[in-house]
Amino acid sequence: ITQQYVKNYYLTQDQTVTRKLKEMVISLKVDRKKSKNDILAGYINTSFYGRGSWGIQAASQAYYGKDASKLSVAQGAYLAALLQAPNQYDWAVASDTGKQLVKQRWNYVLDNMVDMHWLSASERQDMKFPKPIAPKAAAGLQGQEGYLYEAAKAQVKKDLNLTDEQFDAGGYTITLNIDRKKQKQLEKSVKEQLTDNLDAKKKADSRVQAGAVSVDPKTGKVLALYGGPGLSKHYVNNATRDDYQPASTFKPIILAAALENKAKTQTGQSIKASTIYDGTSKRPVVADGKKVGFAPPNEDKHSYGPVSVQTATNKSINSVFAQMGADVGMDQVMATAKKLGMNDDDLKPYFAQTLGTMGASPMEMAGVYATLDNHGKQVTPQIVKSVSKQGQQVELPKAIGDQVISRGAADSVTSVLTGVVDDGTAQTSVRNNPARDGQKVAGKTGTSDDNKSAWFTGYTPDLVTSVGLFGEGALNTSEAGKQLSMKGAGGLPRVDGGNFPAKIWAQYTFNSSSPNKTFDLDTDMGAGVEPTTTAPITPTEQPQDTPTAPTRTPSTKPPSSPSTPTDTPTTGPPTDNPTQTPDPPTDTGSPTWGIPDPENPIDGNNDNGRGDD
Repeated sequence: ITQQYVKNYYLTQDQTVTRKLKEMVISLKVDRKKSKNDILAGYINTSFYGRGSWGIQAASQAYYGKDASKLSVAQGAYLAALLQAPNQYDWAVASDTGKQLVKQRWNYVLDNMVDMHWLSASERQDMKFPKPIAPKAAAGLQGQEGYLYEAAKAQVKKDLNLTDEQFDAGGYTITLNIDRKKQKQLEKSVKEQLTDNLDAKKKADSRVQAGAVSVDPKTGKVLALYGGPGLSKHYVNNATRDDYQPASTFKPIILAAALENKAKTQTGQSIKASTIYDGTSKRPVVADGKKVGFAPPNEDKHSYGPVSVQTATNKSINSVFAQMGADVGMDQVMATAKKLGMNDDDLKPYFAQTLGTMGASPMEMAGVYATLDNHGKQVTPQIVKSVSKQGQQVELPKAIGDQVISRGAADSVTSVLTGVVDDGTAQTSVRNNPARDGQKVAGKTGTSDDNKSAWFTGYTPDLVTSVGLFGEGALNTSEAGKQLSMKGAGGLPRVDGGNFPAKIWAQYTFNSSSPNKTFDLDTDMGAGVEPTTTAPITPTEQPQDTPTAPTRTPSTKPPSSPSTPTDTPTTGPPTDNPTQTPDPPTDTGSPTWGIPDPENPIDGNNDNGRGDD
């Protein structure tokens, strides 16, 4: 305690050998000249308690809104427990494990007070854990400013390897990359497209939280950020939180891994935009000729039959990408995700991860898609422009890194993703948006299991933005902090990526990006370089025919005897109908060859309830 007090009161938080030696020398002198009570008082009056508070008086106001002299014994014990790990033990942001640990620490403090005869056993027995009040935004950190501050603090701490105590000790001057016009436009878009359409008094509406990050793909600058309704109303920054599933916004990463690794299907076909897969719902995934025990349903359990990878991306078909993950190898998929900028803490090579079941933040997904937009050269979003300490400039890591996947693979994914906008799940909200002024757009929707999250992450040649909605129990309710379904919010049966997230994205992007720029794509595949009304044809292979009814047990390989060279359309029925329509499959474990039923077009605004839309 003496050394901690000396560090707080007499020295700085710098972690250097010189400071440590000074600390030891001064501590010896303090021990000789001050009583233990004085040292303890000095320690609790100079220590860091979290929430930007140094000293017991500031902590008392921050956690209980009262002077330290008016704290109850139980409240004082919580603040004493807090000293061991201020941020981990802050009840407002602590994980379930953190809450359990701080309760144990609180009990430890009180039990020791009983042992020391400072507290009677009967008083101790009657005490209940005193949950602190919700954090309040500091002066000048109202609205989005608080979230910008928190995001900047997190980046500086990470880049400079600082602790909270070192950062909060002060001395840093930080300049942000935020573009004021774009920031105001993003806030306006969230308000007009989301919050103006929700009623906080309705349970379903009160559960919706929004987060968004916008990045310049050429520089990595974070130009705009939306973290929530304000720190005083929602302490967690929705732009940087990574505890919700990215869902189908992960699918482009699987395709990138396939292209980068020159992967092949189970029948030996190279995976390209034109490669045909079986889109049957709940089709068992096969690896090395064996079922792996995973058979995900498609949106609304719709079965498509044989479809190209382009169509599977447009319609976000789970069964296709689950099989593609097996074809590539999940280890390779996760390695590609890490290269593109995803946090690898949760990137386990499970087949269910093809549905985007790991956690991710809008900041993280904006970086991944910015890397694709930047032709495979890694982009690490940076909200901080510069940092100086006491007038001395501090060097920061570069936002633009190495070539992590080939330009061909990145540009091919971009080309395919233009089809999602032109012919897929974002067609209504993005392609047909009246505010669109000729901007070229690529992107992907996503909706997680039980509609707990909904996304649209997309980009133009000069701007990448990721918008996420998260279902969370409202503050001051029994549901507070819990992940919950957003079904019913805004009067919708399901909040999908093609609705609120895509609308927010479209209003912001079409009022912030240049209408004249085009994608410079080095690829010969995908909707960006081929018509979207027919499935793209791989240039190195002969075109395949629309298949007729199979005369033998179907396989994942197209019929080898084509008739008329035409492909299965992605937006409408074929011009030449097959002479015989195959019957619906009776065994979903075997692929079925045919075409999607033109009488049942897919509604681009519907998502399924299992990590897809």
